[in-house]
Amino acid sequence: MGLSRLAALHGVATSYSPSPDVTVSVPDDTVIAVLAALGVDAGTPEAVRRSLVATESRSRLLPPTLVVWAGEPLPPALTGLPPGSTVRVEPEPAAGGGRAPGSGPAAGAGGVGPAPDAHGEAAAPVAAAAAGGAQASGTGTAAPAQAAGSETGTGTTRATVPRDPAAPAGWTQPPYGIHRLHVRTPDHHEATATLVVAPARVPQPPERTHGFLVQLYSLLSARSWGMGDLGDLADLAAWAGRTLGSGFVQVNPLHAAFPGRPTDPSPYRPSSRRFPDPVHLHVESIPEYGQLHDRAILDDLRQDAAALSEAVLNKGALIDRDAVWELKRQALELIAEVPLTPGRRAAYCDFLAEQGQALEDHALWCALAEEHGPDWHAWPEPLRDPRSPATARARSRLLDRVDLHCRLAWLTATQLADAQRAAEDAGMAIGIVHDLAVGVHPAGADTWAQRDLFAHGMSVGAPPDAFNARGQDWGLPPWRPDALAATGYAAFRGLLRGLLTHAGALRIDHVMGLFRLWWVPEGCPPTDGTYVTYDAEAMLAVLVLEAHRAGAVVVGEDLGTVEPGVREALARRGVLGTSVLWFERDWDGDGRPLAPEKWRQDCLATATTHDLPSTSARLTGDHVTLRHRLGLLTRTLEEELTEDVTSTAEWLALLARLRMLPEGDGDEPAAVRAVHRFLAATPARMIGVWLPDTVGDRRPQNLPGTWDQYPNWRLPIADPEGHPVTLEEITASPRLHALMEVLRPQRSRTAPPGERPV
Repeated sequence: MGLSRLAALHGVATSYSPSPDVTVSVPDDTVIAVLAALGVDAGTPEAVRRSLVATESRSRLLPPTLVVWAGEPLPPALTGLPPGSTVRVEPEPAAGGGRAPGSGPAAGAGGVGPAPDAHGEAAAPVAAAAAGGAQASGTGTAAPAQAAGSETGTGTTRATVPRDPAAPAGWTQPPYGIHRLHVRTPDHHEATATLVVAPARVPQPPERTHGFLVQLYSLLSARSWGMGDLGDLADLAAWAGRTLGSGFVQVNPLHAAFPGRPTDPSPYRPSSRRFPDPVHLHVESIPEYGQLHDRAILDDLRQDAAALSEAVLNKGALIDRDAVWELKRQALELIAEVPLTPGRRAAYCDFLAEQGQALEDHALWCALAEEHGPDWHAWPEPLRDPRSPATARARSRLLDRVDLHCRLAWLTATQLADAQRAAEDAGMAIGIVHDLAVGVHPAGADTWAQRDLFAHGMSVGAPPDAFNARGQDWGLPPWRPDALAATGYAAFRGLLRGLLTHAGALRIDHVMGLFRLWWVPEGCPPTDGTYVTYDAEAMLAVLVLEAHRAGAVVVGEDLGTVEPGVREALARRGVLGTSVLWFERDWDGDGRPLAPEKWRQDCLATATTHDLPSTSARLTGDHVTLRHRLGLLTRTLEEELTEDVTSTAEWLALLARLRMLPEGDGDEPAAVRAVHRFLAATPARMIGVWLPDTVGDRRPQNLPGTWDQYPNWRLPIADPEGHPVTLEEITASPRLHALMEVLRPQRSRTAPPGERPV
């Protein structure tokens, strides 16, 4: 009982339920290991007793974090303070970064009230607490306003809880932001907590819209250097917005990759989530590129890059990220030698000031990785600590390389901004939807620079389920929930702010991780993991706050096993879910495909994702034969094909009954159009079209369960025969235009005034 109680106090599960009627106990060794990763000794019964005493003796006057939602009752921890308690709110010092409020395409769509906050944003007053509850009152005022982009102003807000819990006095609400709350009770007990004041919901899409989903590396144009880049992204957005009326383009995570020989191609296992990867730069768009006088070397590099693209597009070669980066690195080092103009220098200095220590640490890690290899655990011991004297000396010695990596981060951020601007100029309602991976590589830049935030010796994954009896281990170290709370969620806030700066929306991979994550101790199989809970209220409040400031929509990937209540909590805060057609069935009823009118409205509806078969492969059964060829099936090929054909036939029958398949059976492009006609008939706020579907590509970009058996994350978009197609060919594709016509809003058929019958 002692271990179970200690685990519960620290949010560590001792059992879990993979289904409503099944409960699985977590091994004690797992619980002990997870507690140790949280800094809690539970190795012996005596250690458990000591840790219990230490945990339970801490003041519980306030939880670590309190959340005040605009327009909602104050939290019970605040209204339930002893009468006569003194409350002081200390705003956090100003912190730069992030797009100015109101500048995004969806700004102001969050349904907030009229009072301005410290950023000049609309802030609704907090409603009165429920009847019978006490509220803080007093004559203090909120902090004075500061410039947009800062957390709060200076100064404090003071208030006193009335002795009469039924007193009608109102709470003087601080502005939106992250504050420190100080409480002193009449009997001189004191406590502090992080106070998050946030809007009730994130901004919503201004209208129903459709857009493309694409893995950027797979989108090669005629000018690409062997893989898709940010110039291609801007071009796709400009074309789709102007020609098709699309509202967004969603891309894979563009986080900085973990280098290696070869580099891990997965965009979901990056070295850092805080900074983008310069491999995505379009070299010729950098202003200094045109100022190089000696062009011979650059011309040679461009010829080599053209050869890389030619090999991918016409000779069956895979996308070679390392080869692309080697060419771009040489070009970028030459470009970096060109002096910046005064205006460009000023912009770069502003960027350095905005990013601060975080960027300097990231750039130093990149420089040290060039000398000692990418795994910082294998570096000389003094360099493993980013704050050691030896690391400080290395920072000075490597100043030129550090500056280069800082400049590359700036150039990449600039082109990200260009892509979003191109989308907005093309009339896109949302623009670029960036993707936040669930974690980072255990040996990368983030775990080095923020080592105290991570639970070392732990990996994020998933428990066994009906689709994977062995569970999953993703090899990503989790954030420690206690460390996040102790630092006021600064790392999470900084991460979100950086990603949202040039985004119209943010997709959060495995959004359930805001609530709990499956931790697997190092050396253990995924079956021996357990769930660790996070303060979801605080995580959501920070997410809503930062999305509101950026004017950005938020989409959560909530597929798979989802804890009861999670989807409801996300929907309450305006976070859209993800609905994939083949999984939308009446699971509480007859299990048949769900009629379009029964789909949820607050979602991004798609036919597939990067981890699933393309629509053509699903309709033809090609995905089953591919998995059979790679030895991934757990049943016979005949059994798998029978189940797959039956499932697909049910959907095609529904499409036929709804008269969405007028061409009849046997026409694959028509069936793909019918699937998207169905998506258009749902109430979903956003409809995502997998760009490879528009040209009939049958190959998945990623095949879960494979490593070197399949070329994950290295395939260009291709036609039905597997021949790669360029961005130019995609935009001219008759098949694409026929498909997108299905999603085009119906125009009014009313005749002009002069032609109307009398």
